Amino acid sequence: MEIKTDVLIIGSGIAGLYSAIKISQFANVTLVTKKEKAESNTNYAQGGIAGVLDPADTFEKHIADTMIAGAGLCNKKHVEILVKEGPARIHELIEIGTEFTQKNGKLDLVREGGHSFPRIVHSSDLTGKEVERALIEKANSIKNINIIENALAMELITEHYVKNLKDKPIASRHCWGAYALNILNNQVMKIVSKVTILATGGLGQIYLHTTNPQIATGDGVAMAYRAGAKVSNMEFIQFHPTSFYNPNNSTLKQSFLISEAVRGFGGILRTTDGVAFMKKYDKREELAPRDIVARAIDFEMKKRGDDFVYLDITNKSKAELIEHFPNIYEHCLTFGIDISKDLIPVVPAAHYSCGGVLVDESARTSLNYLYAVGEVAMTGVHGANRLASNSLLEALVFSHKASENIKEFFKESESENIPPIPAWDDTGMLTADEKVLISHGTKELKQLMLDYVGIVRSNLRLTFAQRRIHNLFIEVEDFYKKTKVFDSVIELRNLITCSHLIVKSALLRKESRGLHYNIDYLEQDMSKEPTDTVLQNTYQKT
Repeated sequence: MEIKTDVLIIGSGIAGLYSAIKISQFANVTLVTKKEKAESNTNYAQGGIAGVLDPADTFEKHIADTMIAGAGLCNKKHVEILVKEGPARIHELIEIGTEFTQKNGKLDLVREGGHSFPRIVHSSDLTGKEVERALIEKANSIKNINIIENALAMELITEHYVKNLKDKPIASRHCWGAYALNILNNQVMKIVSKVTILATGGLGQIYLHTTNPQIATGDGVAMAYRAGAKVSNMEFIQFHPTSFYNPNNSTLKQSFLISEAVRGFGGILRTTDGVAFMKKYDKREELAPRDIVARAIDFEMKKRGDDFVYLDITNKSKAELIEHFPNIYEHCLTFGIDISKDLIPVVPAAHYSCGGVLVDESARTSLNYLYAVGEVAMTGVHGANRLASNSLLEALVFSHKASENIKEFFKESESENIPPIPAWDDTGMLTADEKVLISHGTKELKQLMLDYVGIVRSNLRLTFAQRRIHNLFIEVEDFYKKTKVFDSVIELRNLITCSHLIVKSALLRKESRGLHYNIDYLEQDMSKEPTDTVLQNTYQKT
């Protein structure tokens, strides 16, 4: 099956849908998503979107907060774009139909960790779900947006797949769409496009404990890297400090997030014997940036041999908690925990990747006609640690920048001469009947990454992880080449690729900075200007 389109967007979170809505004003859009269109990291975002919307707040304050959280690695120019263009994008969301929580007729702006001012717009504690709802309704009403569900993008189409162009240097390589697997019938589609946008979200499923949905398998980063695009700062994985810990099932496939806003609302972290501990680690206590809070929890758990700590919000009334956190209140109640009277058991879980496919201020990657927006991209605004509620803002702002750049591209360029693209060739392949190899490999990788490439790292742990990941890579590649493709083997290949990139980047950084904490280098390297870690695959194999 072949589909031709002006713009191909891979992913249906806030970045993908917002890009589609903007681009549909001047081009035809095909959006593919690996599950249902509402399933994305956006849908699980509880906190909100940061923006300077109060007259008493300033751009300078938001910029400073972002730069401080980023531990010296933020791209200041891009941070200024993020902050200064953010309010307009938030107002566009409202115009599209997003219903943010209001108080006394005005937006209810709250404060979260790392912010010096209340500037977070939210929709109770289900902001992502509300944003996703509004964007899907809008996208469904636009005729030239074609949404294809249950389509898993496998590989980006570049010169590598075109006869007589295979040896073209990566520096001048183009992206002309993607091959995607129809998960329902196991057939591979060829989608040819003038421009391709990666909006595939995160990679939290690399880890045993994550707040990300099952679809967050790092597909965009892995595909882009295999195609030769530059990736950057993959070592910076943000662990959310407070995901719900269920003592009866500590290996839930997806952890439930206890929002940052709960600590902003007055929640106190306590050890299992009730002692508050954050004042020992940071003067901002519970409002310290996430990396500091997550590491403090990790230290306390390991020191005491505990599996979790408590988050105490019993200083607020039941009415207040139900008003501000109805979803969290109801979820905890299903486990017999009334958060107005009981302490909430929490544990850190993989939450967000600050690294990704390297892009410029217009969201362009190092490959021609390939863009990346949202969590899959590395814009530089997060540096070594993302400031709370800046992620959805980044998705909006740089999706808008991408759409503006693509509009100019269509205005200025003549009809692109795309070479003939071959169909996906799987002739002679076997039908997989040993899927247990894939499920076992996935479990092994997740445990490996949790144990050796988690919140606290060492050179020894990283080196061990690197060797085992390489062995997994060889085993899975051999399996992949012998069988017809199916969803779980594609996802495991991507998880392995992203794990390799995280470990390699972590070994290259000879310091502790932000989210990357290595006990062999306990301090930031102050002897030189901090630099980004950039990796590029200089050849491509199928």
